Amino acid sequence: MAAEIQPKALTRKPVLLSKVEGSQDVVSMAAIVPKEDGVISVSEDRTVRVWLKRESGQYWPSIYHAMPCKYFGMFILYCVFEFILSEDYNKMTPVKSYQAHQGRVMMILFVLEMEWVLSTGQDKQFTWHCSESGQRLGGYRTSAGACGLQFDVETRHVFIGDHSGQVTILKLEQENCSLVTTFKGHTGGVTALCWDPVQRVLFSGSSDHSIIMWDIGGRKGTAIELQGHNDKVQCLSYAPHTRQLISCGADGGIVIWNMDVERQETPEWLDSDSCQKCDQPFFWNFKQMWDSKKIGLRQHHCRKCGKAVCGKCSSKRSSIPLMGFEFEVRVCDSCHESITDEERAPTATFHDSKHNIVHVHFDATRGWLLTSGTDKIIKVRLRRLL
Repeated sequence: MAAEIQPKALTRKPVLLSKVEGSQDVVSMAAIVPKEDGVISVSEDRTVRVWLKRESGQYWPSIYHAMPCKYFGMFILYCVFEFILSEDYNKMTPVKSYQAHQGRVMMILFVLEMEWVLSTGQDKQFTWHCSESGQRLGGYRTSAGACGLQFDVETRHVFIGDHSGQVTILKLEQENCSLVTTFKGHTGGVTALCWDPVQRVLFSGSSDHSIIMWDIGGRKGTAIELQGHNDKVQCLSYAPHTRQLISCGADGGIVIWNMDVERQETPEWLDSDSCQKCDQPFFWNFKQMWDSKKIGLRQHHCRKCGKAVCGKCSSKRSSIPLMGFEFEVRVCDSCHESITDEERAPTATFHDSKHNIVHVHFDATRGWLLTSGTDKIIKVRLRRLL
């Protein structure tokens, strides 16, 4: 018997470089300071901190700034604040504030080319402001609170993912917007979006544990699923130079997906009153049960062909990485026999961050991967993708 073929690792295991500890609450967002050994963090305790690496090798806070919270009657007005950091990162000067939302701000994007500040909130509003004047240029009401936000500079399209599971695409002008289309593929709320402007592909992560790749610029309408988490997907990042997607979740997993492969759409699940392999009736098919004098069976679906099958005809499981199933899933017996070892070769690698990740930032120039978790800790890893 030939030895079993072991798939080669796609990436090297990330090496933990440093931990940034000292936040009083969950760090909801953090970023690596460009061209500097430092980190900027925003915490649930309404503080913005700048951490610089000292000679001891540890990160220590250089700046600590508490954000104001303004109350207006029964409503809390949540603003977007702009600051300027000094060259030595020891001073943070307030520049202006944007009166953006009547609910918590969920996501912010600054578009340098347009000099726009885009934001979404729990108040079901998407707004954009001029960063020069601070003036509100326009807004759009989403179907639910939104925390996924991406922008394409070339076409001026904005992508908004909300808690209803819907992705809305708008075309922005200077002071107005128009609805282009909406996507609905998730069974849970959209928790994160990521945009590849080169391949013109949008990635959406969801609380349903899945990621969907929407091919917007190529084969229009194509939606490819990626299944690699055991809990909700919290955040996404993309490395365009290597075409690798980084996803992090509440399960503590960091998954590196190789998107430089020809992936396949998952088939639609077919409807049938009986098994499409052995013709045994399902338990709701009373007529066939009576005619054949047989007890109805439970319905399942093959993840590869989409046929409705009974448990006996789908007793096997297999991974189907090119369809996004990195874990073993139910397949019918005939599909199981047709799947080769090469087709089972993984297209993603899995790493344990050892904390519930709520935010990720990847610095491609240095290969640093930053994650922040509910444990109030920021972890910086060396993540060489090649």
